[in-house]
Amino acid sequence: MECQARIFAEPVPLVARHVFFVLDDSEHVAQALTRLASMTDGESTVVGVGASVLQVLGVQLDKLRIFPALSNQGVDVPSTQHALWCWLCDDDRGELLYRTRALQEALAPAFKLVQVTEAFRYLSGHDLTGYEDGTENPVDEAAVEAVSDTLAPYGCYAAVQHWEHNLDFFKSLPQNEQDHIIGRRLSDNEEIEDAPESAHVKRTAMEDFEPEAFVVRRSMPYIDGDVAGLVFLAFGHSLDAFEMQLKRMTGMDDGITDGLYRFSRPVTGGYYWCPPVKEGQLELSALLKNA
Repeated sequence: MECQARIFAEPVPLVARHVFFVLDDSEHVAQALTRLASMTDGESTVVGVGASVLQVLGVQLDKLRIFPALSNQGVDVPSTQHALWCWLCDDDRGELLYRTRALQEALAPAFKLVQVTEAFRYLSGHDLTGYEDGTENPVDEAAVEAVSDTLAPYGCYAAVQHWEHNLDFFKSLPQNEQDHIIGRRLSDNEEIEDAPESAHVKRTAMEDFEPEAFVVRRSMPYIDGDVAGLVFLAFGHSLDAFEMQLKRMTGMDDGITDGLYRFSRPVTGGYYWCPPVKEGQLELSALLKNA
């Protein structure tokens, strides 16, 4: 068994959909998941299961928990945990629409669709601010080590957030100030050594944590009417590394708040277990053993 392959694929897809479901009929959860497994290969669609599904099925995974709501120094990080999350990837938005409809049909009546976010690749993998996203991502074997849970039931874990940007404010700042918020120069993506301690790259430097907090990021921008931002997506062999980074960003370690909060704020947050793949489809025996 291995992790869903799209997690390691480079670059992020041209277009994608993040699709969120809540539980609507717990009696039919096992049947719905069985149908989902047969139509999911982990490449065109990545699936993540929330803690409420495990509770319904009488299953416990020690590493899975509900996304924590955090608040510190005027910064609020909400929890909007859902039962099921699917990341649909393609290069055709029409195909994503029809695949979403197929998922809805397969998952009913157990799961109800409550949110769809259209995401896309900007430039070669940049945030809408113009800065490259995921520069420090581990690659190759280091990525597999950061993501793959080598203990049963295998698979990995995902953290998903929507960050809503105030691009008017950010772009009104002098270029040097923008660079110092991020901690890199827009012109060449080089890290700025004398950037302030609030710079995002300093707040989240994965090697600076104890233990080191390596994750694989697969974030993509989104636009919804007048709202624009980033669907932040991070995978790891547990949720601990992401949570350490988030708490440091929020100033819970040392009182220094990440500069990102000057122009962006998280508006959603959820944690999910991403089942492994076996012989081309999701391996859900760990979830369905009591069904």
